[in-house]
Amino acid sequence: MLVGMLAAIALSSAAQTPLAWNPDARGDADVTAAARQLAHAQDRPAPLPAEVQRMPLANGFDVRVFEAMAQDLVANQRVPGLAMAIVHEGRVLSARGYGITDVDNAEPVDAHTVFRLASLSKSFAGTLTAMLVAEGALRWDSRVADFIPSLQLADPDAARQLTVADVLSHRVGLRHHTFDRDIEANADYHSLVQRLSAAPMVCAPGECYGYQNVAFSLVGDVVFAASGQFYNEAVARRIFKPLGMDDASVGLEGILASPRWARPHVRAGAGWKPVMPKPTYYRLAPAAGVNASISDMAQWLIAQSGRRPDVLPAPLLATVQSPIVGTPGEMRGTSWRRERLNAAGYGLGWRIYDYAGHRLVFHGGAVQGYRALMALLPERDLGVVILWNSNSALPSGLLPTILDRAIGLPPQQWLDVDPRIESMFASEDGETPASGGPQSSSANARPD
Repeated sequence: MLVGMLAAIALSSAAQTPLAWNPDARGDADVTAAARQLAHAQDRPAPLPAEVQRMPLANGFDVRVFEAMAQDLVANQRVPGLAMAIVHEGRVLSARGYGITDVDNAEPVDAHTVFRLASLSKSFAGTLTAMLVAEGALRWDSRVADFIPSLQLADPDAARQLTVADVLSHRVGLRHHTFDRDIEANADYHSLVQRLSAAPMVCAPGECYGYQNVAFSLVGDVVFAASGQFYNEAVARRIFKPLGMDDASVGLEGILASPRWARPHVRAGAGWKPVMPKPTYYRLAPAAGVNASISDMAQWLIAQSGRRPDVLPAPLLATVQSPIVGTPGEMRGTSWRRERLNAAGYGLGWRIYDYAGHRLVFHGGAVQGYRALMALLPERDLGVVILWNSNSALPSGLLPTILDRAIGLPPQQWLDVDPRIESMFASEDGETPASGGPQSSSANARPD
């Protein structure tokens, strides 16, 4: 049942043949071989993605409740600051800030306060590459070595086999997080790319999953070679500007130049200590380099929901949001993953989950003093982003709380907030409204 459900949405863009996913224990999908076998079909338009069967939000879905929960999370500086966006059917139900940007120099977080997105940046890399594929500037089965002739892997044949799709789906063949510790120790990206020639490989490209930040960022060099635009410039011109993401930027210089941005915080005794963002993972722009406000991220959710076909057409979205390789390890960890996820896979810059029988498009991010969660629930046409400026895991339970309410699942205590919050907003007939008000404002970690 699960394979059939996910296979139904594994469609491709008009510039590339379908990518296949095999959600077995190893995740041994061979999208590279499939793309080669069907290479001659790339000039024929692929079918448009089938219309998602839209369902209304479950009774009791009340944005005011989630806003109150977010406010409770920043009370007494449980976390310094937080921003949350909820969009539904192309409408922004809420895009607000809570708490403060800096415990030492307090300013309120609002809808235009900029946060570091960490690995949420990978969704921008996958989408940008898909735009170039749709234009014919490259193909999903294009060899990375054709764009980066100096690239070497431990297996000489592997360097010649590695495709663009392999890079974006973390199927390079390397161990998880190869060279991340070197990045954290302030190593230069280009020197680490040269060292890939000595990095141990666990499989051939396309044959297994291994989450990467350094190798994932090879796609930035591919974008430059294929388009003639530097990666930062291409993201700004092709995504930020047309979508109206006016606060968004790429890189350390970008966040420091923002009129208002949330400082990262680390634990200091019983409280929080603001620190300066490190340049380390910013050197990996495709993997972890984007900064954005919650207002920007609301527009990103709307576009990724298919509501901006002028910028991101449906076939493109179907490609990047389709699972290619199984990632069963994602079903472990936090309680909501263990209890809600039935299957997990990775597409092209996005994770795709079976969340209690419902398709969920997701990515998380964590880097020094910043955390982020982003999710799309296509059948309900719902999108959620939560950003916060500390290394606390406390707000993580807000996402499954919202998803459960949208689907109508029995309440679970995912989140440590005042239990009286929900009863505060119950209407006289005992029901709660299913939509919110208008848009308003108010330690080291890998960006995984």
